[in-house]
Amino acid sequence: MRKIISFLSLILSFSLFAQDDVAVKSQVADAINELQEFIAIPNDALNPDDIDRNIMWLKRKFGERGFNTAVLDTDGLPLFFAATPVDNEKPTVLIYMHLDGQSVDPSKWDQPDPYKMVLKMPEGDSFTTVPFDELGEDINYDWRLFGRSTSDDKSPIVTLLNTFDLLKNDGKDIPFNVKVILDSEEEKSSKPLPKAVKQYRELLEADFLMIVDGPVHATGAPTIVYGCRGITTLSLTTYGPIKPQHSGHYGNYAPNPGFQLAQLLASMKDADGKVTIPGYYDGITLDEATKEILKSVPDSDEEIAEKLQFRSAEKVGGFYQEALQYPSLNIRGLGSGWIGQKARTIVPESATAELDLRLVVETDGNRLKKLVKDHIAQQGFKVLDHEPSKEERMQFDKIVTVKEGSVTDAFRTELDNPYGLFLTETLKNTFGSNVVQIRTMGGTVPIAPFINELKIPAFIVPMVNPDNNQHSPNENVKIGQLAYGIKMFYGILSTPKS
Repeated sequence: MRKIISFLSLILSFSLFAQDDVAVKSQVADAINELQEFIAIPNDALNPDDIDRNIMWLKRKFGERGFNTAVLDTDGLPLFFAATPVDNEKPTVLIYMHLDGQSVDPSKWDQPDPYKMVLKMPEGDSFTTVPFDELGEDINYDWRLFGRSTSDDKSPIVTLLNTFDLLKNDGKDIPFNVKVILDSEEEKSSKPLPKAVKQYRELLEADFLMIVDGPVHATGAPTIVYGCRGITTLSLTTYGPIKPQHSGHYGNYAPNPGFQLAQLLASMKDADGKVTIPGYYDGITLDEATKEILKSVPDSDEEIAEKLQFRSAEKVGGFYQEALQYPSLNIRGLGSGWIGQKARTIVPESATAELDLRLVVETDGNRLKKLVKDHIAQQGFKVLDHEPSKEERMQFDKIVTVKEGSVTDAFRTELDNPYGLFLTETLKNTFGSNVVQIRTMGGTVPIAPFINELKIPAFIVPMVNPDNNQHSPNENVKIGQLAYGIKMFYGILSTPKS
């Protein structure tokens, strides 16, 4: 199966771009230059000055394309908004992307400065740096552009801008009012977004929402995603002696918080990876028609297992896409005492587990957190929301401090939504290829506020390559995906919805 998918990917790559005309290739060259300029402006969401400089660049670039622009103040960093002049006879599409990026550690990158974009060509299993003047007129779509936010999420913004250039050059009338909202805190959970969407509701009104973020399916095929999981978090800390104690003197006597925590965590899941907490999966049903859609996604469970190097997957779902339809309970980090060369012969004073709970539409994050806390109490623990006092330590045998994170809701649009059908048919006609339709993706995008407030359907229409290293060192975008993005936007923004 893996070889079939790899071969399919090659065929798709050829068919998607073999017919690109001179105009698209020329526009890709312009997009590369503009992306290089955009990447050179650092965009760490932790640095407000970075965000301000990016917004100044965006105001200029969108203004040059005839957009009206505005900077929308929030309780945090501002949002950037742009819109074409409104025609009340046309439907309106709202496009969400984000301008901020993850922080960087330059020492981990294979280039001097992550904010100075580098051109590289594939060579075996690695990449070799190439001067930009070697691109030439016949741009090689297999070459890549490396730098922070080249894929997540500046290249989609740049391809949208360059699509407007191409539409104008071709004299195309855009059958939509186009609104663009760019988030500046997506990489740190978009906390101000729900209130901001409510505050600017009239400005953001639209008929449907397109989220252009993330990678296309692993096959490289055109992809549309109808929903994504939400997320919330819990931090659990158990306690032993008030300070670390010599394990020779107090082993077998002082309670060990590591074992307490391990036993508690083990009680939450069975050997097949299914959550054992009563009610955790309540409300989720998958009919045969839905399962057929899930099975139509060209995944290979065998390829995933080989890539991640494990023998057997957990049994929450029968296959990968089915597993994503259920909420997860994940240990994302564990800590107690010291390990490796720093290991000490002690009974630790505490142990901590960081959990994330991925949510689906049928599950409420606050309800799931309560189920977990109730389960902990049923295991004999005193559940606190603060560090225990001496009095509490002396009163209870087992104590756990639980710190709760905020909730980002899941969203999901019905598979037969008219705008979803329009997007699917347009992508199919644009690329001459079947479209991979994903009911729910595993990651989280902060879109629920738009759906809850604006009451509109939403769709994720990704454009970058799956192996883009987003959030990590050596983030990159394949040049062919810039061509893909321009063709994608061009097809959608030049096709009237019937």
